[in-house]
Amino acid sequence: MKLRYSALYVAMTLVLAPGTVLAAPQDASSGKAPVEKKIKQLDTVEVSATKRETPLQKTPVAVSAISADTLDKERVMTVQDLTKLVPGLQGTSEGDHGVVTLTLRGIGNDSAKTEYADPEVATFVDGVYTPRAEAAASLLLDMDSVEVLRGPQGTLWGRNSTAGAISFTTAKPDIGGGFYGNGSIEAGNYNQSGVRAAVNLPISSTFAMRVAAVHEQHDGYVDYQNPIGQIPSVDQQRVNYLANGGDPAAFQPINPNDFVHGGKKYNAQDQSAARVSARWKPSDSFLWDISYEYFTDRGTPSMNLMQQPRPGQKFWSTLADVAPYLDRTSKAVRSRIDWNINDGMELTYVAGYSRYSGKSDFDQDGGVNVPTSFTTNGVYQEDRTNYSNYKSYSHELDLKSTGEQTIDWILGAYYAHENNNIRFDIPIMNGTQQGTVSWQGSFIQPEELVDSTAAFGQATWHMSDTWRLTGGARWSHDKRQNRGGINWGWGYNAAYPQLPLSPWQSPADAGFNISQHNDGTYSKSKPTWLVRLDHDLGANGLIYASVSTGYKSGGTQDGGALYKPETLTNYEIGTKFSFLDGHLTWNSAAYYEVFKNYQLSAPVTYPDGTHGLGFANVGGKTKVAGFESELAYSAANDRATMVLSIIPEKKLGTERYAASNDYYVPTACPPESTISNNCMDITGNDLPHAPDVSLTAIYEHDFVLGNGGRLTPRISSQYQSAQWLSWFNFGNGDKQKAYVRTDLALRYTEPGDKWYVNAYVQNVSDGKVKSSAAGSTLLANGTVAFTSQYLPPRTYGVQLGFWF
Repeated sequence: MKLRYSALYVAMTLVLAPGTVLAAPQDASSGKAPVEKKIKQLDTVEVSATKRETPLQKTPVAVSAISADTLDKERVMTVQDLTKLVPGLQGTSEGDHGVVTLTLRGIGNDSAKTEYADPEVATFVDGVYTPRAEAAASLLLDMDSVEVLRGPQGTLWGRNSTAGAISFTTAKPDIGGGFYGNGSIEAGNYNQSGVRAAVNLPISSTFAMRVAAVHEQHDGYVDYQNPIGQIPSVDQQRVNYLANGGDPAAFQPINPNDFVHGGKKYNAQDQSAARVSARWKPSDSFLWDISYEYFTDRGTPSMNLMQQPRPGQKFWSTLADVAPYLDRTSKAVRSRIDWNINDGMELTYVAGYSRYSGKSDFDQDGGVNVPTSFTTNGVYQEDRTNYSNYKSYSHELDLKSTGEQTIDWILGAYYAHENNNIRFDIPIMNGTQQGTVSWQGSFIQPEELVDSTAAFGQATWHMSDTWRLTGGARWSHDKRQNRGGINWGWGYNAAYPQLPLSPWQSPADAGFNISQHNDGTYSKSKPTWLVRLDHDLGANGLIYASVSTGYKSGGTQDGGALYKPETLTNYEIGTKFSFLDGHLTWNSAAYYEVFKNYQLSAPVTYPDGTHGLGFANVGGKTKVAGFESELAYSAANDRATMVLSIIPEKKLGTERYAASNDYYVPTACPPESTISNNCMDITGNDLPHAPDVSLTAIYEHDFVLGNGGRLTPRISSQYQSAQWLSWFNFGNGDKQKAYVRTDLALRYTEPGDKWYVNAYVQNVSDGKVKSSAAGSTLLANGTVAFTSQYLPPRTYGVQLGFWF
C-alpha cells in the first residue's frame, strides 16, 4: 500500500514540477528563426470539451485530442482502436452480442451490451449521444477529430459519462472550398480489402454538401477444428453413454456434421458505412449542419478462444457447433443549429435520431469440452439474438455567452428517449445438440423505455488575467420502464421433445414455462456539480484543480427488481505546458475517484432454477487513483507522441456474493445470497482492464528525397503491465500478462501531396493479447479451462491514398 501511494505522490510531483520552469513570464520574441508552415503548431489545437471552442493547452480539462491525420496513420477504424492513443482507455469485445465495451481510468461495464445495462463511457457523434458504442462512429468514416474527455463529464455532457466521454466530430461541408475530395484503397492478408472516399460539393455561396463512404472486410481469423480424431469412436461413445445411465435403445452416435466445417469464420469483418452531410449558412450569424448516416455490419462475432488449446490444435481455431452470424444496421440523423443572437450570446440546438437493429448467432461454449457421447461431457450452448432494436432520439438547447466576458456562462436543457426491444435465446444441451436439455431460456423484452431529462449551467469567472474559477451544476431525472418483459425457462415436461429452441418457435409452444415477469419502473432524480480553479503559469503553462461528481442511473433488471444509481466524486489536479514555440506539449493529470453503489452485472441462476441478468450495487467505496500524461512533439520532419497511464490503486468495495454463469467458481453460495450459483467474496479485488502502467510511444520521420517526395517510416508501440480481466481476480487464466505490441508502417508521399502509398504491419510479433475473459469451465479431469477474447493476430497490407 505504501508503495502505491508513493507512486501516486511521485505522479502528483510530476504534474506540478514544470511549473517552476514556466511560472515566470517568457519572452515571446526569443530571436528564433520563423518556423516553416508545415510544422504543426501543437498549442493551437482547439477542442470543444467545454462546449465552446478553446485551445487545448488553455482548456482545464483532461482531454485527448486526436486528429484525422493520426486516425489515418494509426489505422483507427473502430472505437476499440482508440485505446492506445488515450491514457487509461481500454476496449473489450463481447462475442455473444458482438459489441465493444469501454473502460476508462479503470471504470467500465463489460455487461453494457444488452437493453438493460448502460456504459460508463458515453459516446457522442457531432454532439448527439449514441447509446451503442459499436455503431457510434461507423468505421470512423471521414472524421475531423476525436476528443476523449476523462473523468466525470455529467455537468455538460450528461448521462452515462461517469468515467468520461468520447466525442467524435465528423468532417463538415466546406461552402467556400470548391470541389475536392480524397480516397484510399487497400489490400492485406486474410483477404483484407478496404476502400474509402469523401467529396466536397459546393452548391451555392451559402450551401454545400459532403458525401463519404467506406467498406472494410477481411476473412475470419479463427479456423474450424475437425471433430474426427477428437470425439471417441462409436463403440467408446456407447460405453460412455451407458456408463452415465443411458437407455441402450436411445443411443445414437455423434453426428460429425453437427459441427461447423466451412462457411464464414469467426472474427470476420464485412462492414460498410455512408454519410451525406449538408451545411447551410445564409448569414454570418446562422449556421445549420445536418447529416444522415447509414452503417451495416455483415461480419461475424469474435470467438472465445481456449487459452490453452488441446494438443494438436492451432491457437486460432475452435471446435464449433454453432455457425457464426451477424446482421446489424444503424441509421442516424444528426442536426446542429448555431445562431449568434448578438455579439455576446449564441443559441445552439442539437438534435438526433438513431435506429440500431441486429441479429446474431454465437457458439458460447467455445468447444471447450469435447463430447464423449451424444449426451455426455460436452456442452452445446447457442447464444442467439433473434432480434434487437434500439431506437433513440434526443434534443439539447444551449444558450451561452460569446466573446470576451468577465464571466463566461452556458445554460442548457436536455431530453432523450429510448425504446428498445430484444429476444435473446439460450439453448443449452448436454453433450451435443442431439443430447438432452440441460437448460434453455428465451428472454423476450418487447418494450424497454428510457426517458432522460436534464437542465444544466456552468460559469467561469475570470478573476484576473491569470486566475479563473468555474462552477457548474446539472439536475438529471431518469425514468426506465420494462413493459411486458418475460423470461421463459425450460419446463422439463416429458410431453415435449428435448430439442434446442428454434428462432421461429414461441417458447410457450415448445415446453417452456414463464420464469419471470420483468415489468418494473425506475424513476429518480440526481444533482451533480463541478468546482474548478485554474491559473496560467506564464504564457505557456496552465495548472488546474477540480472536484466534480458523476452519476449513472439505476434501473430495472430481470424479475422487475430495481438496482440503485451509481455515484462518484472525482478529485483532480492537472497541468498543461507548451515548449519550443508550441511544437512540444506536455499535459498531465493526477486523480482520485471514489464510487458509491458501483454497479456490477452478470448472468446468474436463482434458487428456483431461473436464469437471468443480475445487477448488484457494490457496498462501501470503490476507489481509483492514478496519474496520466501526454507528450507530443512536432518539427519539420519529426513527430513523436508518448501516452502514459499509471493506476496504482483500483480497489473494489464490498461484494461478498459475486457469481457468474460464465465462470466456474469453486465455493458455494450461502442461502442469504439469493442465488444458487457458486460464488465468492471479491471485496477489495482489483478492477479489471486497469494495468498499473500503460505506455504508448509513436515516432515518425520524413526523409525528403531528391525529387521532393517524402519517405516516412513510423513505429507505434504500446506496453501494458499485467492486468485482471474480470473482478474475480482468479489467477493467471483471468489475467493478461505484461506485453508489448508494436505496429510498423512505411509511407511514400509524392512531391505534390497528390497521392501516397503506405505499407503496414500491425502486431509485428504476432503476440496473443487477451482483451477480456470470456469465462472458465471445469473439465472432467478436474482442471479449469479459461477462454478469452483476443486482439487480432499479425496483419499486414498496402494502402494507396489520394487527394483531388
